[in-house]
Amino acid sequence: MKERRKISREPKYCLENNVVGDSWRMFRIMGEFVNGFDSMSSLNLPAVTIYGSARTSQDHSWYKTAETIASALVREGYGIITGGGPGIMEAANKGANDADGISVGLNIDLPHEQAPNPFANLSVEFKYFFVRKVMFMKYSMAFICMPGGFGSLDELFESLTLIQTQRIKPFPIILVGNSFWGGLIDWMKDQLLANGTVSEEDLDLINIIDEPDAVVDFIKKTVVS
Repeated sequence: MKERRKISREPKYCLENNVVGDSWRMFRIMGEFVNGFDSMSSLNLPAVTIYGSARTSQDHSWYKTAETIASALVREGYGIITGGGPGIMEAANKGANDADGISVGLNIDLPHEQAPNPFANLSVEFKYFFVRKVMFMKYSMAFICMPGGFGSLDELFESLTLIQTQRIKPFPIILVGNSFWGGLIDWMKDQLLANGTVSEEDLDLINIIDEPDAVVDFIKKTVVS
């Protein structure tokens, strides 16, 4: 009888303390970096990342706004990068695809919510969030942050931290929707700035814009290819 060998699988919690598997996990991480760099280096045009909630429905105004912005940016010669999943990510990939542009989806393997949307014409799969975020940072000329949850906030604050600490060159960071983001900015001013944990120059990195046309115009004026 042919022997069946048990296949060793990575645990659900991919960064849990598992000394035996750590060496092999290192090679998986290296492989994700290599695959990401090889895939993304094929882009030969400036690209803009659009973040936002995976839970936004197709009939929501945020979905329509993300789709409109992505299509307009493609017509101005930009590619679009998203997290590759549903909701706002799908909307941006759809807008780029409908405008016959480059539509990149950097999809993350999650047990719920996240599944690749069908509108990315370049799709790259990741298991590790930190590898995926390197691809966003390295290959984007600007970030557009639509309303989102913890993941969107994580990506927003990581980009602000890397610019603040001079680990990456400054680039435009646009928050779309004052009604959604205004309270957060007010809190930053009332608490972070007032208590000296950030400076006014740090808050100047953030731009709140409501209208899709104004978002595109701002990027055209500020992005250096």
